[in-house]
Amino acid sequence: MSPLPFRRPVPSCVFRSGHEPQAEHGHAPDRFVEMGSLTKVLTGTALVRMAAADLLELDDPVERWLPAAAPSGITLRHLMEHTSGLPRLPPGLSGPRRDPYASFTTQALGRLLGRLDQVAVRPAGQSEEYSNFGYAVLGAALAAAAQQPYAELLRAHVLEPLGVADEVTQAPPADRTLRTKGRFGGERAPWTMDGPILSAGGMWATPRALAAVVTGLLVDHRLGAPAPAWQTAGHLRWHNGATRDASTFAGAFADTGEWVLIHRLGGSPDGTDQIGVRLLKEARQRSAR
Repeated sequence: MSPLPFRRPVPSCVFRSGHEPQAEHGHAPDRFVEMGSLTKVLTGTALVRMAAADLLELDDPVERWLPAAAPSGITLRHLMEHTSGLPRLPPGLSGPRRDPYASFTTQALGRLLGRLDQVAVRPAGQSEEYSNFGYAVLGAALAAAAQQPYAELLRAHVLEPLGVADEVTQAPPADRTLRTKGRFGGERAPWTMDGPILSAGGMWATPRALAAVVTGLLVDHRLGAPAPAWQTAGHLRWHNGATRDASTFAGAFADTGEWVLIHRLGGSPDGTDQIGVRLLKEARQRSAR
């Protein structure tokens, strides 16, 4: 009988309503990790907050803030709600598989903006299609409207009001980051996501801060009604995210307030989602008793 293959334990950190934080296999609540696409809920929240401050309007066309963009019928709301008609990924990515967004520079975004009407795969507002590219365009538009880099406007409009500005960042301190170990024990390099893709999935945060984001936005409504950047399924609002080596799931029930935040290093993103859904179902069942 051949031996079973060795499977390295997956480091994970779990925050959930009614429980103490749980960290396993070297994960930690106060070390910086990649947020992945959970960044999008911060971007959508920034858009809604800036609209409330009369810095822009949700239905502004993209070209109002990005004059290089070809008129396409796409609005900022379309970008936030994934109804822009833009494809999931920026066309023409040429980075290696281990670092797919490395070639997606500000210059590359500018070239795509000039033919935005041609890049779209369907008319704006027609149907929903999840788009990292759309959120890159949205981040650029917000930066133009705020006259600030994305990370700075995010800090001013979202992170400081939530009280997590020191634990959510574009560039975490190297001595406080957690990364997956490679085959020979060294840390694997993360994807390059500090260019235009930053607003779609490039921010870093401590799990402790992410838990505060979930409760602040979805449970306590500290910044008003949750932005439509969150995905919805009945009473559940949720979002997930994945990068080369990290995955995240966050969600909360709007009617009862049970919530969960999970971050894992390694393992499958689907597995992270499944854990999150299971924990939420268990919480739902307990509250119904």
